[in-house]
Amino acid sequence: MALLPIVQWPDPGLSTRCAPVGDEDLTALIADMFDTMYHAPGRGLAAPQVGVLKRLFVMDVSWKEGEATPLVMINPEILSFGEAQQPGDEGCLSIPGLLVAVQRPTTVTLRWQDAGRAWQQGRFDGFAARCIQHEYDHLDGLVTFDRLAPATRAEAEDTYRRTLENSA
Repeated sequence: MALLPIVQWPDPGLSTRCAPVGDEDLTALIADMFDTMYHAPGRGLAAPQVGVLKRLFVMDVSWKEGEATPLVMINPEILSFGEAQQPGDEGCLSIPGLLVAVQRPTTVTLRWQDAGRAWQQGRFDGFAARCIQHEYDHLDGLVTFDRLAPATRAEAEDTYRRTLENSA
């Protein structure tokens, strides 16, 4: 398959709420997204990160430690969040080279369509819950910066800009 270019912040597509996926064939896009995610190397990749403003993401939270557990989530809907929250460092393929601490619920329950368009429902916890929430944010036009307090966000954006300038 093909590696797709990853859109980098502050591209306006990353701040756009995505449209639901219709009945289009996603076979090639899904395969390309997985190839791109594994090559990056990331644990999740949302369609807007490759310039497709549709409600779709792929993830595999365990492949770096051993067994691959790829998931495709089309038109996901969050049904509930757990009450417990925890901060955690998050990186983003669209904001390379920067980790920021984001407070998130430790569990999430959602429903989604799989690659065959069958509806699934599941409860996720730990890192999988964090990854799902991160990718889901992309579908709503949010990035990690949007989850930070204003002063912390300004500092993180400055750090990111300096990182880009130093790598140029």
